[in-house]
Amino acid sequence: MEVVPLDSVEAVAALAADTIEALVRRAPDAVLGLATGSSPLPTYRELVRRHRDGAGPSYDRVRCFTLDEYVGLPAGHPQTYRETILAQVTDDLGIAREHVTSPDPAPEGLPEAGARYEAALVAAGGVDLQVLGIGSDGHLAFNEPGSSLASLTRLKTLTERTRSDNARFFGSVGDVPRHVLTQGLATIGRARHLLLVGTGESKAQAVADAVEGSVSASCPASTLQLHPHATVLLDPAAASRLDRVEHYREVWAGKPEWQGL
Repeated sequence: MEVVPLDSVEAVAALAADTIEALVRRAPDAVLGLATGSSPLPTYRELVRRHRDGAGPSYDRVRCFTLDEYVGLPAGHPQTYRETILAQVTDDLGIAREHVTSPDPAPEGLPEAGARYEAALVAAGGVDLQVLGIGSDGHLAFNEPGSSLASLTRLKTLTERTRSDNARFFGSVGDVPRHVLTQGLATIGRARHLLLVGTGESKAQAVADAVEGSVSASCPASTLQLHPHATVLLDPAAASRLDRVEHYREVWAGKPEWQGL
């Protein structure tokens, strides 16, 4: 795992965008995994800005998979994660909507929805680069503390803490769905490159637990320690509780430019 402490949120977004663009230039038919949430949003905005300025690569052949989806919201609801990803990044990058795949929360197929999504990921050849955020309790996607490190895409019941955290996007906590379909930790771990972006003081303890703590279901993001190609990009606030932050800075500063991330 490579930990890169940077000077600002903007620097995190720029380096994450550089990494995604480098992949797409190298592999125009790349498969991207896209996370919602506050941490990846500056990266998406940077990608869109560059694309509009004519500086970014073509995304015509790129395919995308989302990490999760609410159960119980009607198709097209603005707070579904599919609509959020379309609005925040893929539409503006010119990625065709049929190239964006999300878990299907339709009630009639819900018992098999996880298995169908796993099959779709396999059929696409797997995810080349998975963008990730991290929850304040260390969750990845909707794999909350206690989730199996071997978990696959499945239905999960949201805790009241998570529903309260997400209530700002809805009228009230009562409007937040109680269930989601989410990729599991083992599903996420099959991506060839995991790119976690962490920003803000509220993520500092979770980042420290994930990066320097023990690998445990109590901190789902700690599973990144087991991945052969995991990158963690942090702003100063998110990196503030790391014991080895100076070591990470020294290693990053001395890294040969040709290695990339």
